[in-house]
Amino acid sequence: MSANQTVDPEDIAELIGRCKLVTSVSEFHGSLVGFISAGGRFPHGAILEALSLEPDPAPTADELDMLNRLRHQTEEWLADPELTFSPWLPDDDAPIPERADGLIDWIHGFLGGFGLGGSVERNRGMSEDSQEVLRDMANIASTEFEFDTDDDINDENLTELEEFVRAGAMLLHAELSNGARSANDTLH
Repeated sequence: MSANQTVDPEDIAELIGRCKLVTSVSEFHGSLVGFISAGGRFPHGAILEALSLEPDPAPTADELDMLNRLRHQTEEWLADPELTFSPWLPDDDAPIPERADGLIDWIHGFLGGFGLGGSVERNRGMSEDSQEVLRDMANIASTEFEFDTDDDINDENLTELEEFVRAGAMLLHAELSNGARSANDTLH
């Protein structure tokens, strides 16, 4: 894989499997996005350590490079004024229950990563909108979905929740991550 190649969910699925990480692709991505959105730092580029994931065996040098590319790719997508960011969720053609589980996994990861990456000082000044987004995400994550017999209604409702989560993650990133870390994450 070249240094400029985009990292995709399949690459992370392979890493999760090989390193026996106790997470799903959606949860992993949510964790990374939450950590970045809260302004978290990656000491020496240690992404798995920052996200409190314990690989066994350790990632290879190529896998560590891939994780760093994913980190930078995610930071760019979250900050993109064209709003290209999208959570890594099961495909739209996946069964509705699988999509709902993927969304819940992503939100669980996001909230956990947000907690790991944030600071009390930064979060004290959080806007009402950001506080509401976090509360709503927590409510969605604790919901036991009941599905309609009409899959079109289910799809529409789930798509609406996915869009809310996407927009909420971008709002939190825009509010809390700016200026939170230097380019190389080194504290001076």
